[in-house]
Amino acid sequence: MSTNRVEGAVDKGVGAVKEAVGKATDNERLEAEGKAQKVKGDVQNKVGQAQDKIGDAIKH
Repeated sequence: MSTNRVEGAVDKGVGAVKEAVGKATDNERLEAEGKAQKVKGDVQNKVGQAQDKIGDAIKH
């Protein structure tokens, strides 16, 4: 598993927490920051998946 997949999962989790805290406290900036971090995590995860597929294809 590539490090991008791990980092992506962490970013998604942290982003979800920030978004939830932002909603609960009516902090629009924190909520938006959380949403952006979740998107970043999704992108990182997709990059990691592609890296894993390329690595698997090279091994075979």
